[in-house]
Amino acid sequence: MSDPALTDAQLIARALVAQDQHAFAALVRRHQSSVRACLRKLTAGNHALADDLAQETFVLAWRKLASFRQEARFSTWLYRIATNCWLADARKRREELLGDRADEIADEDDETMPHVDDTHADHARGTSLKVDLERALATLPDAERAAIVQCYHNDLTHEEAAYVLGCPVGTVKTHVLRGKQRLKAALAAYAP
Repeated sequence: MSDPALTDAQLIARALVAQDQHAFAALVRRHQSSVRACLRKLTAGNHALADDLAQETFVLAWRKLASFRQEARFSTWLYRIATNCWLADARKRREELLGDRADEIADEDDETMPHVDDTHADHARGTSLKVDLERALATLPDAERAAIVQCYHNDLTHEEAAYVLGCPVGTVKTHVLRGKQRLKAALAAYAP
């Protein structure tokens, strides 16, 4: 078991120099929730696919750890691998990522939800807004969705998002701007 006070760089050095799988396992434990959360946003809520892609991300990270040049944070490098895994899978599947599934979930919730009183109304509104946002996010083109997720969900700067997405900073800014415009229009359509 490794010391939790060790930095990512120290754990990476241990993993590389001594082939210390425990050090890499500590890196996985430290970053798996954020990688999974990122992938859940990219896959529009498909938890099983996100978990599969997260596993693939960490397997690739282990194999390619020697190529990590520490020009970016380790988490940013992981987001790049995760995003590339997602893009490769999306290209391979060419499937609609959430669309109809969100309608099914919303319909199921309507049928099974008991009559709500005022104390639960705020929670219900928040849940409804979250479903609307997820549905709107799922309608964005892949590039715009990826830029929005990297900048707003993962809290990356435009420069870090450009590194993760492998494109120029200006392209990221354009994707974010267009994505926000599409989200605004889509969310306005869901408004009562």
